[in-house]
This record gives sequence, C-alpha cells and structure tokens, in this order.
Amino acid sequence: MSLAEVPQTPDDDDIPLYEARKEIYPQAVHGRFRTIKWIILAITLGIYYFLPFVRWYRGPNAPDQAVLIDLANRRFYFFFIEIWPQELYYVTGLLVIAALILFLMNAVAGRVWCGYLCPQTVWTDLFYAVERMIEGDRRERLQKAQRGTWDLERISEKILKHTLWLMIAWWTGGAWVLYFADAPTLVRELVTFQAPVVAYVWIAILTFTTYSLAGWMREQVCLYMCPWPRIQAALTDEYALNVMYRYDRGEPRMSAKKAEAARKAHEPAGDCVDCFQCVNVCPTGVDIREGSQLGCIQCGLCIDACDNVMAKLGRPAGLIAYDTDDNAERRAKHEEPVYRIVRPRTIIYVALIALVGAVMLYALTNRNNVGISALHDRNPLFVRLADGAIRNAYTIRVTNKALDARPFRLEILGLNEPKFEVIGVPQTGATSTLLEAGPDQTRELRVLVTLPKALIQNEKMDVSFRLTDIVDGASATVRDHFFAPEGVYHHKQDDKHGQ
Repeated sequence: MSLAEVPQTPDDDDIPLYEARKEIYPQAVHGRFRTIKWIILAITLGIYYFLPFVRWYRGPNAPDQAVLIDLANRRFYFFFIEIWPQELYYVTGLLVIAALILFLMNAVAGRVWCGYLCPQTVWTDLFYAVERMIEGDRRERLQKAQRGTWDLERISEKILKHTLWLMIAWWTGGAWVLYFADAPTLVRELVTFQAPVVAYVWIAILTFTTYSLAGWMREQVCLYMCPWPRIQAALTDEYALNVMYRYDRGEPRMSAKKAEAARKAHEPAGDCVDCFQCVNVCPTGVDIREGSQLGCIQCGLCIDACDNVMAKLGRPAGLIAYDTDDNAERRAKHEEPVYRIVRPRTIIYVALIALVGAVMLYALTNRNNVGISALHDRNPLFVRLADGAIRNAYTIRVTNKALDARPFRLEILGLNEPKFEVIGVPQTGATSTLLEAGPDQTRELRVLVTLPKALIQNEKMDVSFRLTDIVDGASATVRDHFFAPEGVYHHKQDDKHGQ
C-alpha cells in the first residue's frame, strides 16, 4: 500500500472534546400528559416550599414543626415519627425503599421518574413557563434569536426573565434551610440579617445551582450529568412501557395531501405527516421517530403534540404512545398487543418494598424511649479486695429519649447476692437503685459490682443491667461479664474435691 492510500486521521487539534450544545426552544403543548405534569409540578413544589411552615404538636418541650432536621439536638422529626442518630438505619431503610420504588417505576413505565418527578425536570418546567410568559413561545423566541438584535424590548425581557429565575432559585435555597430550624423564626432572622452565616451560605449555594441547572444547563443535565439514563437501560425489559413511535402505522411518512393521493391510488401511506411537532415540544430535542434514545425522558409531551395533529387531520390518536417493545414485535406480526404490568420483576420489587417497609414499621412501633449501654473497665478487669471479694467496674450510659425528665430504676441481674453501688447516686436497694435522667439526655454513671469470694462460680460470669422507666414501664437491658481471677475459681474446686 502506497503512502497516498493510507487512511488519514484528523489532527488531534481538530477533534472537539465535546459536542457543542444546540439551543433548544421547546414549544408549549396542551394535552393530558402536559396536564399531569402541571399537577405534579404544583403538588411537589407546593410541598417543598410550604411544608416547613406546617405545625405538629408533640408536647410542651418539643418543637412543633412537622418536618425538622434538628442538627443541634441530633433529632429528625417527621410528623409523629422521631429519629435519633443511633437510629440511622431508618434512613438507610428509606433509601432502600426509594431505590426499589425507582426500579419498580422503571419496570412499569421506563423513565417515568425523569419525565414527571425528577427535581431537574420540575424546576426546568417552571423556568420554561416563566420564559414563555415573558419572551413568547417557540416561534417568537426563534425569530428574536435569528434577528440577533438587542433592542430595549429584548433587553428588558431578558432582565425580567433572569430576575424571576433568580427569585425562584433564591426561594428554592431559602426553603431548603427552613427544614433545619424553626421556619418562622429563621425567616425573621434572615430578613433582619440575624441568621447564622451558614444559612446565608447554603441559600447562596442552592440559589446558584438551581439557577444554573434549571435556567442554563437544562437538558444537558439529563444528557451528560445524570447517571440514571445509563443505569436504567440495564434494568428494563421488553414489557416496560416507553414512549414509542408506532412505525407500522406511521410509515411511510408524507404530507397529508400526498398521503390522501397515495391511498386513493392504493399505495402505502403512513399517518405521520412529518410535521415535526413531536420534536418541537421535546424538552431535550429528541426525535422519537428515530427510536429509543438517551435523551428521551419519557415525559409524554410528544404524545400530546401528535394526538393534537391527528385530531386536526381526523385520524385516530396513538401514533406516538406509551407502548412496549414486545407489542412492537407483535404488531409487526399482526398480533394483538399484550400489556404485562404484573410480572415476576414487578412482583419481586413490590414484595421487597413491602418487606423492608414492614421491618421498619415493626421496629418503629416497638421501640421505646429508654436506652442503656455498658462498658467494662479493661485495665484492670477486676480488683481483689482485702477480704478476698472481687470487684468489677462499669461505665453505664442511661439514655432518656423522652422530652421530659424521667425517674428510672437501674438493677443488676444474673449474679448471686452482689454488692451493687452507683457512684454519686443514693442506694435504694441491694441490687437496684433509683435515678433520674434529664429530658432528651444521656447520663453516664460509674457502677461498682462486688461479689464475695465464696459466691464466685467461674472466671467469667454473665451479668445484665436493666433500666426501667418508672412512668410508663418501658425497659432496656444490656449484657456484659463479671470477671474473677483464675485462682479463686480453682481454689473453690479444690475445696469441693477435698470434702
């Protein structure tokens, strides 16, 4: 092969690192899926923005904000549910349930999360609505972009649009910090510039990210930043509903007039009139007629646009619809479509969601406000007293999760006639004592347990400490060990054999 015949590769300097963005001007559309998206947008944003102001009475010493992440007191409140840091497994369980629900949604209807519930989609829809309200719909914005002139009207529109975008983004950041403190109080502090600096920092960060992601990056987040489109492809199957263009009905494409003439001549003609309305309304610029693509978020707006065109032409709706790959193959074979929402995959997901939810519910309904832990002294493990008795020392932590001070009974179990002493607490019984723990507090106690030499049965004996709430009877128990020197145990054995 001569040098002239060797394939030439482009110079590395001529290869772009990434594809240049193509500006997208989605057109407004009306229909059932657009209506569903508006309803979901109103509900989700309404919950996000106003939930911090909802009150929930928990008692005289408890915060009355329905949803509160109280970092200072290490508590998370969600209406009647109250979670402590040591109960982080509840958060883990919620994350597992959220992941399984996402998998279930994907198994039923593909990327329906992306099209309707994803925060990026919701806020981008809101920003698009503001943009259309000020600058007009797709045709007006395209004309202004093509003219390229910046007159007073266009400048004022841009200023007003970005001002409203920044206000929405600022409100988004402000609403987020309200979940971490009493909302009305924090609002007053923010307005009077008396709020903590960290609150202003987080508002600024979330304002910037919301404004950037929903106002500027938009579909780029879905195409390049979000990992879910790449993950969900491995989780779907041929029975999952996805937005699909029905080739068997739409092809061959041609104008309405040509299609009418072709049908009169008994020639094939599809219902698709190549109007590009499905592309014009797509928020990511996807042409659904080219098949499933990474950019398609399954929002259904192309279905509304196509159905509107079909209605004007007097043709049946559903040229673009939620359908399955299996049905596409069945239609090609002239078979009736079959929809299998309930199948092994979805049953497994539902069963796992129910199982994890049931475990969390059981743990939540059977927990109490009492906690106890014990830490045995390690150096030394035991002390031999002058009379031959053996003493062990423990650090006991008593936890009162209630929001008022509670009296408790601490008692020792498992040893025969031990001497039980709690340093700094008056003794009220031979093997138990009464004490008090403050509201929402953990009290640390020094406990000494002494056992006469004659009652020692082994070098390592089981011992338990039980804490009981005097008010409601709730109790918690922790197990540990009582250690003794090896010689004491062997000496007793020798005495027994000698007898």
